[in-house]
Amino acid sequence: MEEQAPDRFLVRYGVMRMLAPFTWKNKGVPRRGDHVLLRTKRGTEWGEVLGEATPRAVSLLKSGETEGKMLRLASADDYFQRDACREREHLEFEGCNRLIADRKLQMQLVDVEHLFGGERAIFYFIAENRIDFRDLVKDLARDFSLRIEMRQIGVRDEAALLADYGDCGKPVCCNTHLDEMPPVSMKMAKVQKATLDPNKISGRCGRLKCCLRYEYDTYEEFRRELPRVGAEVLTREGQGKVIAQEILTRKVMVAYEDKRRILTSLQEIVSVLKPKSGGRSARDIDPEETLEGSDL
Repeated sequence: MEEQAPDRFLVRYGVMRMLAPFTWKNKGVPRRGDHVLLRTKRGTEWGEVLGEATPRAVSLLKSGETEGKMLRLASADDYFQRDACREREHLEFEGCNRLIADRKLQMQLVDVEHLFGGERAIFYFIAENRIDFRDLVKDLARDFSLRIEMRQIGVRDEAALLADYGDCGKPVCCNTHLDEMPPVSMKMAKVQKATLDPNKISGRCGRLKCCLRYEYDTYEEFRRELPRVGAEVLTREGQGKVIAQEILTRKVMVAYEDKRRILTSLQEIVSVLKPKSGGRSARDIDPEETLEGSDL
């Protein structure tokens, strides 16, 4: 029996790198990396095929609903038209900045997205407060003769639009593979024993790095398996007190009454006694009390 060709594919599109399934009704099968023209809710857009929209792949998306359909593979003329759209974006960006300055609006223009089909232009901006941009929209619609959409974004979205490389030397995650910005807290840095210097754990957006979220679940899983800081444990060396955790190696630093401090693996702990009064868990300890700061 002949295998049926797939009719839905995952496509990335737009300057905000949106990702959604799109239907394909034409002949042939688009391949990964092919550039296609799409019909979305916003209009005609340019997209890049990532692969077949398998049930597993769709289940990982925030919304598995089909966003629209793929019209056709991009042609040589389409590439020229795309370049023309990029040129128009520069003109629209400069024109909008002039109008913002003339009206003394407290907003910063970040980027402009001119849709491939020419139906509209989307202006992305950041501002501390709500902005009344109704007159600005009227001026833009008059000057450029197209539908105008203003969209206020945050600093993380600004980095996704403008940032290039992170401290790791690789392209920033928000501009490559991240579909949404994960919540990141200082607790994640503490559990992973990362430096708490804001300059070293902040990304291009000025907020905590998204990569602190990647391994946090593994750290939490391993941390829960280890005795809490302050717990009394019984090992082959005798009875001692846990004074620090080395989470990834799944070991704890145990202090004994004879002043010995021994790094002990989880397998070498015979039993865990109840924490003494005032004993704290790993999530309560000060970063200076980590293994690296211990007097070995």
